Amino acid sequence: MSLSEEEIQYFVNGYTIGEIPDYQMASLLMAIYLNGMDDIESLALMKSYLYSGKIVDISHIPGIKVDKHSTGGVGDKVSIILAPIVAAAGVLVPMISGRGLGHSGGTLDKLESIPGFRVDYSIGEFIKKLEETGACLIGQTEELAPADKKIYALRDVTATVQSIPLICASIMSKKIAEGIDALVLDVKSGLGSFMNKHEDAVRLAKSLIRIGEDAGKKTIAFITNMDQPLGKTVGNWLEIEECIECLTDNGPRDLMEVTYQLAGAMIYLGGKSDSMDAGIAMSKKLIEGGQAWKKFLEIVKSQNGAVDVLLHPEKYHQPDFCQDYLSPQSGWIESINAFEIGTTAVHLGAGRLKSDDRINNSAGIRLYAKVGDQVEKNSTLFTIYTETKEVIDESLNRLANAIKISKEPVRSPKVILDYLDMSHL
Repeated sequence: MSLSEEEIQYFVNGYTIGEIPDYQMASLLMAIYLNGMDDIESLALMKSYLYSGKIVDISHIPGIKVDKHSTGGVGDKVSIILAPIVAAAGVLVPMISGRGLGHSGGTLDKLESIPGFRVDYSIGEFIKKLEETGACLIGQTEELAPADKKIYALRDVTATVQSIPLICASIMSKKIAEGIDALVLDVKSGLGSFMNKHEDAVRLAKSLIRIGEDAGKKTIAFITNMDQPLGKTVGNWLEIEECIECLTDNGPRDLMEVTYQLAGAMIYLGGKSDSMDAGIAMSKKLIEGGQAWKKFLEIVKSQNGAVDVLLHPEKYHQPDFCQDYLSPQSGWIESINAFEIGTTAVHLGAGRLKSDDRINNSAGIRLYAKVGDQVEKNSTLFTIYTETKEVIDESLNRLANAIKISKEPVRSPKVILDYLDMSHL
């Protein structure tokens, strides 16, 4: 028997304000985890999260408001490159981002590795900064979807995180609360994602699209490959350095392919191009012409970040220890396990296993080869950075287990696997 909208709202509201205890909510979460929800229930669950708090009103700012959401991965710093590109194209980008937990990094942690950068603005300050620069990247506030914040913490300790209705309610309530008109989704598939199987990633993408469209928001999705890390760095400041390279027209192919595709889609949905392809072409011009880099510096300055360190990244604190991992043989890179790379980065100090763990911003991993690349014996495949000498040997062993080298040539994998919109449901 399906739950009614009133029943779902009663339970969510009651738990949010403390009238329903943890054990009762945990029972409901487990029932949802085991039995799923139909489309009507899923939409009602999202709305109960959404209306537990405020919805940002940015209707007074001209234009179509568009955001992007990624389901998370290893080395995924796309939002930090994409937001200034799309804002430079004249599309308003209100972006509420998350923190890393486990093997997957978080946009907020990466941004906060820039000295002084703030992500804890109130709704009023958020709106003001959107008016000033056309983009603002913040964390979830107490006022936006508070039900999600409380319920997510309970999901984390009740092993109900991997539930599509609960994932959809969490993602879409926060995104719609931003005041957006359209949303581009980057749903990861592969070893470094939360949806390892392609068919599960497609199922999640379809559910997210359906909820977004039912809520009156134009929603599209790309399924992208997360078998190996995206780009060539994993770790907060290392990834900011790579973002600098990308925004100054020197980024790696796979990372820029995903960034251009998503940015092009956002520019199209934002009404600034006639097609996605035209939006991609515009994105490339904004990188080549320096407008995206200039917009990034504006956003960082607006959010209290130290622009000087972006202009002179060599001034940034260097970690106490760095160590190269050399190729044990000549050949072609057959695979790089993104999950293992992500967990190794956490082991080095670049991530957290518990929400209150401290992060070392300068820790992480630099990759010098990707799947399909030819390598020589004793060439450098990785460099690890850490402040803790004791983790070096184990981390090098983890990297040895994360990579496979073939004696035969290997084809570079596709980065963008699928495109989905309402016509695919």
